[in-house]
Amino acid sequence: MPGKPGRLPGVGMAGFRRRAPAHMDVAMLDVAMMDIAMVAHPSITLFMDLSEGEGLVHDAHGRRERGSTVVGLVPRGLRLGGRATAGIECLQIRLSPVLAVAVFGASTDLSGTVVSLEDVWGRDAGRTEDRLRAATSWDERFTIAAEVLGRRISARPSLDPEVAAAWRLMRAGRGRVRVDSLANEVGWSRQRLWSRFRSQIGLTPKHAARLVRFDHAAHLLAAGNAAAQVAAASGYADQAHLHREVKAFTGVTPTAVAAAPWLAIDDVAWPASFADPPPSTHPIRA
Repeated sequence: MPGKPGRLPGVGMAGFRRRAPAHMDVAMLDVAMMDIAMVAHPSITLFMDLSEGEGLVHDAHGRRERGSTVVGLVPRGLRLGGRATAGIECLQIRLSPVLAVAVFGASTDLSGTVVSLEDVWGRDAGRTEDRLRAATSWDERFTIAAEVLGRRISARPSLDPEVAAAWRLMRAGRGRVRVDSLANEVGWSRQRLWSRFRSQIGLTPKHAARLVRFDHAAHLLAAGNAAAQVAAASGYADQAHLHREVKAFTGVTPTAVAAAPWLAIDDVAWPASFADPPPSTHPIRA
């Protein structure tokens, strides 16, 4: 169930449900296992686990944990899964790094990490989960989530306006921007932009631009476009350059990205058997 545009600028939400089969024996457990690898995405991703029973499991660096999870920019080796013996239900929330400073305290502390939401929000994590589970519809859940996020955003300081502007320019240009040009646009020196951007976003401007460009290319690959065409459309020097960048961000080839049901590619995120109704998300970009 996709979130509705306009609900909260800079936030994208989608609800997912996988119901347990009516009759399941031990031999069917492996079939009922959901296991999807995540790929780097230019947002901080929050998975609110609303499942009954075992619920969601996230595995990063060989460490397995259950429950609601916050995924920072450019995580490594992350898989999200769980058994459908009691059904799996999840609210996925994507936040611009511009908002993550207010929502989670600091986006830079989350870069490259996967952490429990309870570790970040404390008791408020459990209270929010309870409210979301008690809701009678996805639309009500979206409203509750927007209210919780909005309250946090309004109560905490945000990024420097210049850093936020640089991020928006980067997204608008699909990562095909130069740091010098960004600095000129926001009225800072290159060195100051580099320092402040890295301290507040968690990545250097150059690395962030690479991530944004990769995200655009990943969507084109997932939509069925040929690698050579994607390389040209995304501003890579050639197909070999695209291959190196995809490998750097995912550990696999462009062909594998195009074929895999990556959880982090919005419009083709979850296989049809995992989503209810069929998957389609349209997050608002900051």
